[in-house]
Amino acid sequence: MNLPNKLTVIRILLVPVMVTIPFLGLKAEILGITLDFWIMNLIFIIASITDKLDGTIARKRNLVTNFGKFLDPIADKILVLSAMLILVEKQMIPAWIPIIVLTREFVVSAYRLIAVEQGGKVISASNWGKLKTVTQIIAIVLAFININGNNIFLNFIHWELTGIELIINILTSLMLIISVVATIFSGYNYIKGGKDLFKDR
Repeated sequence: MNLPNKLTVIRILLVPVMVTIPFLGLKAEILGITLDFWIMNLIFIIASITDKLDGTIARKRNLVTNFGKFLDPIADKILVLSAMLILVEKQMIPAWIPIIVLTREFVVSAYRLIAVEQGGKVISASNWGKLKTVTQIIAIVLAFININGNNIFLNFIHWELTGIELIINILTSLMLIISVVATIFSGYNYIKGGKDLFKDR
């Protein structure tokens, strides 16, 4: 197994570690944020860095493999959705956000399967897809440093937050909104790009 694929596997293995942290009862606080959230955020950041590294190394050293092409996007989805579900369980973001993300991923995966079945037509990723990935990562990192531990999504509209809490809440909410919009449009891009796949149906 080459280095990029090892990084991808490490990213997947970090997910169960991340989701286990809330059960350890690490409630000591640093700068008003509980220790479990600091650790989960650190794990998420490290895992996100491996996502960038594995692709860069694979392309630079010509180490692109079918295994990597298969596993890398799966690892990304597992990481992002796991982090979002933790935030949903903590009642920090609404459930409909990861539902939209999951729906988009099912649609894209289905289109890719049909494309392979019909001769391997490639539906290229759009800028919407890249924007989706970047804003999702930023939103999750910011959400994990939510100081008051309450609902992070649009909480600033209640005018109860001040200072750094207000700034974090506005930035997190903005990133979540952009990521949802980018998720929807990137999914639509796949539908539009693959509409010819259903001409014989």
